[in-house]
Amino acid sequence: MSVETAQGVLGDATIGELEAAVRGTVVRPGDASYDEARAIWNAAHDRRPALVVRCAGAADVIRAVEFARSQDLLVAVRGGAHSIAGFSTCDGGLVIDLSAMKGVKVDPERRRVVAEPGLTWGELDHETQAFGLAVTGGLVSSTGISGFTLGGGVGWLLRKHGLACDNLIGADLVTADGRLVHADAEENAELFWALRGGGGNFGVVTSLEFQLHPVGPQVLAGLVVYPQAEARQVIGRWRDLCAGLPDELTTLVNLTTAPPLPFLPESVHGTRIVVLAGMYAGPLDAGEEAVRPLRSLGTPIADVLGPMPYLGMQSLLDPLWTEGAHNYFTSAFIEPTDAAIEAVTRAHRGTPTPNSEIHLHQLGGAFARVPADATAFSQRDAGVLCNVIARSPGAAGFDGHAAWARATREEIARHGNGSMYVNFTGDAAEDKARASYPEAVHDRLVRVKDAYDPTNLFRLNQNIPPSAAR
Repeated sequence: MSVETAQGVLGDATIGELEAAVRGTVVRPGDASYDEARAIWNAAHDRRPALVVRCAGAADVIRAVEFARSQDLLVAVRGGAHSIAGFSTCDGGLVIDLSAMKGVKVDPERRRVVAEPGLTWGELDHETQAFGLAVTGGLVSSTGISGFTLGGGVGWLLRKHGLACDNLIGADLVTADGRLVHADAEENAELFWALRGGGGNFGVVTSLEFQLHPVGPQVLAGLVVYPQAEARQVIGRWRDLCAGLPDELTTLVNLTTAPPLPFLPESVHGTRIVVLAGMYAGPLDAGEEAVRPLRSLGTPIADVLGPMPYLGMQSLLDPLWTEGAHNYFTSAFIEPTDAAIEAVTRAHRGTPTPNSEIHLHQLGGAFARVPADATAFSQRDAGVLCNVIARSPGAAGFDGHAAWARATREEIARHGNGSMYVNFTGDAAEDKARASYPEAVHDRLVRVKDAYDPTNLFRLNQNIPPSAAR
């Protein structure tokens, strides 16, 4: 059966050659598994690719890249399929699906792990925690490891051990011309620099090697919940505390709406609340002393901050972030001045849906000690990362919800230098990539793009166009 693409028609024989060349499977429109194969976590993007190649290994990725290039097909790369801007799918092109590539090997002696890009953070944590080890992972355990890491990777170990990309010590990837190359601090070092924060611009990553750290299995973590009426006070006191908190403690303020959770009084269900979340990556007794001030920033509605498994904290938010909803995330690096706090709390009072939130991620610590030129992720002097999230169960009204998030981001970004977190840019637009990197970093990324993808085959990302495309 022939297939329509954005460039024309692929005949059955041509597709058959691809099917014969891969160990995985090729899914076409009309196949029983097509709708499942094309679906991604963020239902705001309902696309119909011409083909989905479910790769079984690096050789399949090479064949898929060669096929896409020979047929002039648009390429989308899918790992965990959590791309907020919808980069893990496309209309009329080829999806290179890595989700079946879940190989993982932990070296507990050297504290390293080699992992394939189809793994989620929950799956990788399961393997590393068997040895009491971890690396900075996603706040939702169903997030894929690859896209998260390539864009930076903000998580509960950020202040103690840095971003996920700071702990990346090597990667294999398939380039636009179908070569499998390795990148680390010595081999293809400039590419390695670009992979740590430059996103998926340079190829399809088929293997990642991380440095691991002793973490858990028990950590001191959880939530303290305050009423929205005390938001300015709670956030202001949190800000004042942050400068003196130990690196082992990473915190986050979530301005949200109270879900019907058993530890929350029924009287607050459906009302706006301020959630102070945190994790102490160190001895439990020292952690209790470190988190004590977080319990008295206001009048707590609930306090569920205590010892729990690291795996439990990593998956704590999962029930609130299941697939199938419509999502729009945007972001700004800011300084939490009084004016910024006022802007954030005012925006919280106008959230359009119960699932729409504003997050304030505490930065500093190990994150800030990485030299700005060591990785493509270079916003090391920021005080807070603010994420603005619009989420609704269906399409009804979603465009308006996303407009709220954009407007809120623009208002809050006035309290920073205008830069964004590349994983949370919301829209696919070159100005978003420009806003994610200082000019010198962007220019350096262009040079790496010129070397490894001069025709911009990999453009479904926060794109760094090569010189020839300008």
